[in-house]
Amino acid sequence: MDIALPGEGGRSTRYTLVGQPVHPVAGARFSRIAYAAAHVVADPLGMTDPWSRPVIDWDKTMAFRHHLWRLGFRIAEAMDTSQRGMGFDWASARELIRRSVAEARTVPGADLASGAGTDHLAPASARTLEDVIAAYEEQFAFIEGLGGKAIMMASRALAAVAQGPDDYAIVYDRILRQASGKVILHWLGDMFDPALKGYWGSDNFEAALDTVVAIIERHADKVEGIKISLLDAAKEVALRDRLPDGVVMFTGDDFNYPELIAGDGNRHSHALLGIFDAIAPAANAALAKLAAGDRAGFDALMAPTMPLSRKIFEAPTEYYKAGIVFMAWLNGHQDHFSMVGGMQSARGIRHYADVFRLADQAGLLADPGLAVSRMKSLCAVAGG
Repeated sequence: MDIALPGEGGRSTRYTLVGQPVHPVAGARFSRIAYAAAHVVADPLGMTDPWSRPVIDWDKTMAFRHHLWRLGFRIAEAMDTSQRGMGFDWASARELIRRSVAEARTVPGADLASGAGTDHLAPASARTLEDVIAAYEEQFAFIEGLGGKAIMMASRALAAVAQGPDDYAIVYDRILRQASGKVILHWLGDMFDPALKGYWGSDNFEAALDTVVAIIERHADKVEGIKISLLDAAKEVALRDRLPDGVVMFTGDDFNYPELIAGDGNRHSHALLGIFDAIAPAANAALAKLAAGDRAGFDALMAPTMPLSRKIFEAPTEYYKAGIVFMAWLNGHQDHFSMVGGMQSARGIRHYADVFRLADQAGLLADPGLAVSRMKSLCAVAGG
């Protein structure tokens, strides 16, 4: 089976598919906690103002969560992957969280944690730390009021008003003291969101590391773990090595996740990854191998996913969501390639052609015939 794909200089080249679809392991048990940050499925026929008023296909969105639960993943809900702060507002996130918490209760063993941020507070409108605290409190109260678990997302508003590390400590101390259950913290780098540059009160990693470790140490009884998304394995290991007993590391490194999950023989990372949305079948099979003590099998399944992940998350990294949704469309999880905010336009056709090739080579085109048909239609629309 082959397809004409756009290449260098706008020339079309023939690509012959080589991949064999990876088969996930039914009923797999993992030796790592594995959260998949899940995307949302837009309703293109319902959206009349897609840049500012998102409309969601709730049936397809919930169906995708069932797909992830069937493969053994926990779900990180209403996170960056769902376009929080990039077209998906807090009102929409509230409805998503409400539906997902209810849906999880219908699935034996299903687990879910939801993003609590300050995105209903525009950074320009934030004047004081109390404004930021109140915004966090509102979202925490909603999630915990549903019986859900909160992931404390990094805040653009806090980054805008904080004058230094002490201001971050004031906000995090207040929220963690008040939280009714265990909380997952989230350190999101500015490659994902430029508005978060200098988070924790410093552009210097070592200084920021000291700040966040001190916060975690003060609240070790309330912090389940921390996700770090800096796309730098050495920085993740530096934080991982300083975490108090009982607090776990969740890798958010979409460039280096296999080595971080496998660990160094002494410590390992668990996972909270956007790429798991796109590579769920392979990640399921690989994690099952790791749980069985088969490191070589784990590596063999994970290695082909790395070029794909690095392509999807290439700079400008914040547009990775387009590649995630593209993969869902190729694999038949939704009937269209339209996104909240029209974000499918954030990447060009040659990027999507590269993702298609790499997905094939990783065995991540579940139905190659369907994927080829859909890729041909996208190329035709793009003028290819």
